[in-house]
Amino acid sequence: MVKFLKGNELNAELERIFETAEYNIILISPYIKLHDRYKSSILTKLRNDKLKITVLFGKNEDDMSKSMKQEDFDFFKQFPNVEILYEKRLHAKYYASENQAILSSMNLYGFSQNNNIEAGVLMEDKFSRSNNLENDTWEYFRVVLEQAELLFDKKPVYEKKGLLSSKQYIKSEIIVDKLSEFFEKKKYRKSSKTNHKKTFEKNKALERHESGFCIRTGKKIAFNLEKPMCYDSFREWNKYKNSDFSEKYCHFSGELSNGETSVNKPILSKNWKKAKAKYDF
Repeated sequence: MVKFLKGNELNAELERIFETAEYNIILISPYIKLHDRYKSSILTKLRNDKLKITVLFGKNEDDMSKSMKQEDFDFFKQFPNVEILYEKRLHAKYYASENQAILSSMNLYGFSQNNNIEAGVLMEDKFSRSNNLENDTWEYFRVVLEQAELLFDKKPVYEKKGLLSSKQYIKSEIIVDKLSEFFEKKKYRKSSKTNHKKTFEKNKALERHESGFCIRTGKKIAFNLEKPMCYDSFREWNKYKNSDFSEKYCHFSGELSNGETSVNKPILSKNWKKAKAKYDF
């Protein structure tokens, strides 16, 4: 059966795929950011070691975290049987269980689901041979999955206690994990960048501290174009508040200004470019 879907109907059918899946959930979308209601549906399968979750995402080759955040990776990796793949050319969207599939325009992304005009086609019994569209669609995406780069693979481990007994799930083992390393490096780079910025700003602040000169006395003070005088000189100047009154020193270099500096112009013209480059004002 093939059915056209749009709007809320598309969201509802996608949620139903997650809820009814027993053996396979396949998520193919360039962008992965699960809506909370989808997370809730998939979380009901957390203890089902028979269910295999396959996730394929793409785009943003230079920074994969723009296509899938760490929080979504952390969500998927808690399941017992999951693989996550990457294909930089991916633009198609396909969501499936063992019995149903949706071919859609909609990314598996909260914004797309809540705001965009999206549509899709629901195909049921996708593994049967009764419908060429279902079979052709699955065969195409099967090849896409086979050719994609495997970034994370976690498989269940079973133990068989006797010849007649069934296999018993023991644990799951991570076979491949390139994503944890990627996100750790990204976190480290972000932290290093933040620390570098803080250090730079701190050095700038220290650089300004006592690196200026009072334009009236020549005394060392903090560099500040709005306050180019020491406190005593400011009190004296404040009696008349003449911002153009000629002063004796350059606020930037401390050299004699021969009356060419003032509160309105605390730096000698020849030193203006140097001061601007150093203090970035």
